[in-house]
Amino acid sequence: MRKIIHVDMDAFYVSVEIRDNPELASHPVAVGGKTANRGVLTTCNYIAREFGVRSAMPAAVALRKCPKLLIVPGRMQVYQEVSARIREIFSRYTPIIEPLSLDEAYLDVTECELFHGSATLIAHDIRKTIENELNLTASAGIAPIKFVAKIASDMNKPNGQYVVTPSELDHFIEHLPLNKIPGVGKVTFEKLQQLGLSTGADIRALRESELVEKFGKFGRSLWQKCQGRDFRPVETSRVRKSVGVERTFNVDQVREADLAEYMVQKLMPELSKRADKYITSRGIDKIGVKVKFHDFQQTTKELKHSCIDEEVLLSLLHEALARGEGKQVRLLGVQVGLKDPEPDAPQLSFDWEDDTLTKANQN
Repeated sequence: MRKIIHVDMDAFYVSVEIRDNPELASHPVAVGGKTANRGVLTTCNYIAREFGVRSAMPAAVALRKCPKLLIVPGRMQVYQEVSARIREIFSRYTPIIEPLSLDEAYLDVTECELFHGSATLIAHDIRKTIENELNLTASAGIAPIKFVAKIASDMNKPNGQYVVTPSELDHFIEHLPLNKIPGVGKVTFEKLQQLGLSTGADIRALRESELVEKFGKFGRSLWQKCQGRDFRPVETSRVRKSVGVERTFNVDQVREADLAEYMVQKLMPELSKRADKYITSRGIDKIGVKVKFHDFQQTTKELKHSCIDEEVLLSLLHEALARGEGKQVRLLGVQVGLKDPEPDAPQLSFDWEDDTLTKANQN
């Protein structure tokens, strides 16, 4: 059996801010956008969470829940530098590291001989080293398969760890609420509950074909996970599937002509610049437009296409806006989907900086 550790930093961005400015420590704090009335929170500390403040929450909503919330601007370069030091710490234990973002990663420590090969003690030492050297805390999940390790890392947050041994794996999955499984969102969980499916045990009692019939490819993946079949290795390189650029407006926009001009003049050039190195090696599979309306409902229109085409993107924008039936627009984005790499071509290494920027924009 493999020994996999999922390490997840505790409220990473805001913890760095509090570390560098200890006066913030006793206050509810969040890292957010440029302006309080228009920004979206990237993360918040655990004091703020007691008031119902959450990551990805609009700053205006967060301030209504917690009027004393201190919102500080993000410092991406600092987070990247700290993340690089965390990655170096990981490398002392194993070369098999799969970063998911600046603040979390999978580590395969199956061959690590430290602490007599105990993944539990290795995880504890990683967390202790991060705290001693960087004055930051991390949580960890330890399991023989990836998705369970990721769930386990959230079990004893903050500054804790949870172990699921091979002998405990079946019991853990059987009692696992399905909405804890990565990929099972609120809507999907509601659909599963309507079918009387709430835990891993409910899924395990079904035939794979029954879930495939109702949920297609996702149903097969869910059934396999609930059987404890997650054969994905910890990958030291990842292949980017898309590149996007999006912006939140200081003032909601309503005129299509203004949105079209902004997309063509601002977003498309930035998208071309950011995606250039991927397009050169991979090519474009599809292009799309994302619109978020003032009520935070959002829609995306995509089309199979081989280049960043102004005319096609303008058409997709028109279709996306039509779905809003005249609603004002809060955010506008454009993106390209990349073709899969050739089977015999070398995979692009995980682009730490770009992936972080994408994640931050999405939040």
